[in-house]
Amino acid sequence: MNTFTIKFLPENREIEVEAGSTILQASENAGVFINNLCGGEGLCGECRVQIVQGNAKPDKYTLGFLSAEEIKKGYVLACQTAVQDNLVVMIPEKSRSAPDKILMGGTTVSYGKPEKVALVDRNESLVILDPIVKKIFLKLPEPTLQDNISDIDRVTRELSRHYKVKHFEISLNCLQKLAEKLRNHKWTVTVTVALHNNSGRILQIEGGNSTHHDLGLAIDVGTTTVVVQLVNMKTGEIIDTEGSHNLQARYGEDVISRMVFACTRGSVDQVHKAVITNINSLSKTLCRENHIKLKDINSIVAAGNTTMSHFLLNLKPCSIRLEPYVPTANVYPQVMARDLGVKIGRHGILETVPSVASYVGGDIVAGVLACGMSEHPEVRCLIDIGTNGEIVIGNNEWLVCCSASAGPAFEGAGARFGMRASQGAIEKIHISDGKVSFETIGKTKARGICGSGLIDAIYELVRNKIIEQDGRFNLGLKDSRLIQEDGDPRYILAYAGETEMGEHITISESEIANLIKSKGAVFAAIKSLADYVGLKFDQLETIYVAGGFGSSLNIPKAIAIGLLPDIDAAKIQFIGNSSLTGARMILLSTATLEKSRNIARRMTNIELSNYPPFMNEFIAALFLPHTDTKLFPTVNYR
Repeated sequence: MNTFTIKFLPENREIEVEAGSTILQASENAGVFINNLCGGEGLCGECRVQIVQGNAKPDKYTLGFLSAEEIKKGYVLACQTAVQDNLVVMIPEKSRSAPDKILMGGTTVSYGKPEKVALVDRNESLVILDPIVKKIFLKLPEPTLQDNISDIDRVTRELSRHYKVKHFEISLNCLQKLAEKLRNHKWTVTVTVALHNNSGRILQIEGGNSTHHDLGLAIDVGTTTVVVQLVNMKTGEIIDTEGSHNLQARYGEDVISRMVFACTRGSVDQVHKAVITNINSLSKTLCRENHIKLKDINSIVAAGNTTMSHFLLNLKPCSIRLEPYVPTANVYPQVMARDLGVKIGRHGILETVPSVASYVGGDIVAGVLACGMSEHPEVRCLIDIGTNGEIVIGNNEWLVCCSASAGPAFEGAGARFGMRASQGAIEKIHISDGKVSFETIGKTKARGICGSGLIDAIYELVRNKIIEQDGRFNLGLKDSRLIQEDGDPRYILAYAGETEMGEHITISESEIANLIKSKGAVFAAIKSLADYVGLKFDQLETIYVAGGFGSSLNIPKAIAIGLLPDIDAAKIQFIGNSSLTGARMILLSTATLEKSRNIARRMTNIELSNYPPFMNEFIAALFLPHTDTKLFPTVNYR
């Protein structure tokens, strides 16, 4: 088979590929990142690149995403363009990776009344400090003729005084040098023990006292980002936190695209290895910057949605996306981290927060833990808005949940200038008297617009009568920013001189329609769930908003476009990265690990695709703010 050479600019990286490979596949093999939201299906238009040398034919998909001027300049979609010549490919600024605005902290709102407590963070509530993996220093009595039990029985007898566990498992590896360690260190040893399902597992036995080297990792395995937090297991102190964009994005920005890739033209193993690479890279950085050794990390707790948990554990998720939407598992086994390729201590374990259903995962269970809604009699609501909008309503007696497919619109997908919340993204907009002012992440020139900026834009456009409440442009309006491009009306949010790439950043009528569908899906899910349990919005004591998108959300504007219920804004509280917070709480408490399983078992999932009222609610929500104005009494655009 013929091969061709592709050179990627500005990286100046070359690779030889077989004829017929796509430019996107070539970039993956070369280790060059190109934005790609749909997993190479040709559905998002984010992977546009410019052919500066060689011949490459744009395919039929290109016409829907690129202007005639761009096609004339040699732009193509990398995922749909087959290599049939030696090429030099320029990756434009918008298609490259930029530092993400990653939410690496969260707040534990409230949590129980534990008997034994320790402060995890100055700004957080008290939690039980009884880690799922412990290092215990033992001073053992020497054997005598009257007390001549085996060495391991001597160790486990002493351990039983620390734990209410009768049985401890131990590997052959731990036994092989036990006799020598006990006698060389005068019968003092440090035993690393993991508790799981009311039994103990001895992971390691070291001579002497090594309890000061006891670390753990809490991990939020998000669809968009992966965040790793290094924790001192002895004190509960957060040592440091690192985050990065999830490398699985090369296989699709949302979970459906990744499942399609893994279950058709790719493999689960490819997607699994991508997130393991993330974890290893972030862990290595944390250790290097804090002068810590990887071998001193003995435990990990990871929280993610059901699909991310499957990919983490290299489980096949293919049936999750197909009716009747069945995952391989909702409760996951405790595993040795090394068996997944995670590079921590040789005997370190990994625990995955349990899921509830195909589209309500461990990240939401962790969020329920973090906000404490399962501990109080008052009825509260948790909303995590991302590619899916997951909602939980309940209290200490009952919990119901659902997931609405909002699509990746809030991640900037589906819009020509949409982008993730990374450097250069417009995140705030204000329009007054025909003048547009905006703020970008990093205070740089604009590269595009992210989810929070899009919500601001819709609100400002309807408030200024530039669009009607059905999302259509008021074409009779005299506004120089309102233009026509290839028959599609667009509004200029940033002029070419204000942008990094030297072209206008605009928003079109069809892009506004996609955003209205996304906000409608989220609100319809909240309304459907509240109606299901017979509650009005004003009966919710608190609404917690979790996740990176929520942290940048302007609450009054989100209410005004009909994304969030019209309630007293004081009742709406951001809790940051609650998935990470919940994972850390579990890492530091065996009781909380069991509580997470109880929460997952207690949560009743409402499958909205089989819940008839949802579609009616969704259609009613395709308006700004809603077709039923009684639901939004404080919103008035007039």
